[in-house]
Amino acid sequence: MKRTAAFAVFALLLGLLTAAPARADLQHPRQAFLRNSIAGLFLHWGERTSPQHTSCTAWENDVTNGGWSASYWVNEAKKLHAQYIVLATFHSRLGYARPYPSKVPGSCATKRDFLGELIDAADAQGLKVIHYMTDDPQWHEEGLSSGSWLNSDAFSDYVGHDVDLTTRDGFGEFSYLQFFEQMERYPKLAGFWIDNDNAYWERNNLYAEIYQQRPDMTISNNNEDTPIMDMISNEQKTGMTPSYDYPQAVYTALPRLIEADFKLPTGGPWWYGGSDQAVDRKLTLGRLITNAGSSVKALMAETPMVNGRFPTQQADFNNFASTYLEEIWESLYGTEGGGYMYGGLKPGFWNNGAHGVTTIARNDPNRHYIHVITPPSGSTLSLRDNGYRITSVTNLRTGAPVSFTQSGGTLTLSGISSWDQYDTVFKVISSGRQGIHPGVTLTAGSSTGGHPASAAGDGDYLTYWDSNAAEPARLTFDLGSAKRVQYIAVNQREDSTVHPSSGSARISGYQVHVSDDGSNWGSAVKTGTVPNARGVQIIDLAAVTARYVRLSKTGHHGVARWRVDEAWVGGEYAGGGGPSGSRLEAENATISQGVVESNHAGFSGTGFVNGDNVAGSYVEWTIQAPAAGNATIALRYANGTTANRQASVTVNGGGAQTRDHPGTGSWDTWATDTFTVPLNAGVNTLRVTATTANGNPNLDHVEVQP
Repeated sequence: MKRTAAFAVFALLLGLLTAAPARADLQHPRQAFLRNSIAGLFLHWGERTSPQHTSCTAWENDVTNGGWSASYWVNEAKKLHAQYIVLATFHSRLGYARPYPSKVPGSCATKRDFLGELIDAADAQGLKVIHYMTDDPQWHEEGLSSGSWLNSDAFSDYVGHDVDLTTRDGFGEFSYLQFFEQMERYPKLAGFWIDNDNAYWERNNLYAEIYQQRPDMTISNNNEDTPIMDMISNEQKTGMTPSYDYPQAVYTALPRLIEADFKLPTGGPWWYGGSDQAVDRKLTLGRLITNAGSSVKALMAETPMVNGRFPTQQADFNNFASTYLEEIWESLYGTEGGGYMYGGLKPGFWNNGAHGVTTIARNDPNRHYIHVITPPSGSTLSLRDNGYRITSVTNLRTGAPVSFTQSGGTLTLSGISSWDQYDTVFKVISSGRQGIHPGVTLTAGSSTGGHPASAAGDGDYLTYWDSNAAEPARLTFDLGSAKRVQYIAVNQREDSTVHPSSGSARISGYQVHVSDDGSNWGSAVKTGTVPNARGVQIIDLAAVTARYVRLSKTGHHGVARWRVDEAWVGGEYAGGGGPSGSRLEAENATISQGVVESNHAGFSGTGFVNGDNVAGSYVEWTIQAPAAGNATIALRYANGTTANRQASVTVNGGGAQTRDHPGTGSWDTWATDTFTVPLNAGVNTLRVTATTANGNPNLDHVEVQP
């Protein structure tokens, strides 16, 4: 091996990764198949698959006599709509077996080349195979009454010096040789999936040598974001809400290749333990789809038996998934996760308990898909449009048109009579983004080296602004001249988890100021909080005219770090702002005193406003009216007390009308106060102000009808 050349390659790669980690090997041709993939099939199958074997020969005979077929595995992967297979046989807890002939002694190796057969069968049907490699010998005695799965004496004789395979360094030397044996033998092997690093590998520049000898191969690493590797794999996490929303626990930012690996039979070991365990279809499909909606590859683990066949319930799920996924495949394959890095509609928590993700076509930025995994309680779905002007909506499965309206930055689908139990998919066509000010210059009060504020406005998803953990952190937009300002949109870098919330580095509290000259800012035109959630966060304003807009982060959800991939200022909403016939959420309005909360059920949108218990606190909405005239306002509120919470309602600062908001029985019970107001043609402000020391009731939204 050419150590000098290999070290030079390693040093070059490491230098690139250290100098500019956001750009390090993110567009290498070897990664193309993974970047174009949606999912992989993860197979833990080896000598200790039930019924467990202690003899490699006996295991091999049972595999062959049982009718093992590589094509069967490939066909099952295709039913799951997977594009690659990861075979985990050289696994610490599967007896360190090698499913191929090997000249290197030290652990079980078969005479039949199962790995080679799988690679050829997959290649014939357009799939790739990645081989799992472990570095850890700690389970070398597990399952044995005496002895070890590893043969140090045989390996020592082979290499000509004493090696203890039960130590990490000794096992590192043994496993190191396996990489080169496989690279030489299998020209179609797509890469290696590594379960943690080994110091021996690192000292001997293993990864750089792999890239040098096989520049077509990818390397994935489990649970450790090692920069030189192509992909970070996040092993199964639980505790998210909803449970299928795996990306809430992913801590690595796009455009890094990211994978989430999880078990389909949610109970039991990763390998076949002798039982036929159930597959939770809702959870599994939800994980697959939410991963796709975040550009995260889903590595789905199934448990083949010794003969390679899947237990009945897993086989049944595969047959079901084959048909189910085919019906919505265009919304998954050839798309990216929508709502943040690559554009698209807003994912996450929607109205009336709904939750899901969005995707956007790689070859057409105006073709979107909405995946409603948890449906709303009624027949209406509302989500932020992120500045896209929508021209049509259809049900993807049936092709039937779906009624929709768009106003105030919100897309509302209505008249939906039924929801799919796993994933209702809507195909949405837009005519592009609308109302966003171009040519804006961004500056900041603080930045880390290499990540200036301008990176948040350059349209390049490989760059981002880093506030250098300052707080308050300030991002200032120079529009070039005085222009109308309706909202600010901030796409935070997705490198901090939502679960647990203490790990988040997302903005919480904020203030917005405007200025004509960039020096005199006056009082904040809006203060508030935004939720700890993935995707673009939009701060709606009562429309103002200004040249400079400043967003100050005054609080965070976990840690002070703040990174922004993209930020923009909207001069108007796509399709107009809040005209008659629209629903305007309180959490998107201007809040004088109070917070946005979501701790009481039944609200629409992403939350409700809990105003401070003082007279004079208010919530103010901006309403666009196509013509002057009276409009009916339906104000939705909850009052969990027995005291009437009276409010004063004004439009455009004019005459006030007093509204009563008696108790609703609990904070989870919502009522509607309906009244009429005069609107001018164009922009109007509707303010609801508390008139007593008790403050306003909790305010959910207003609906405006002509």
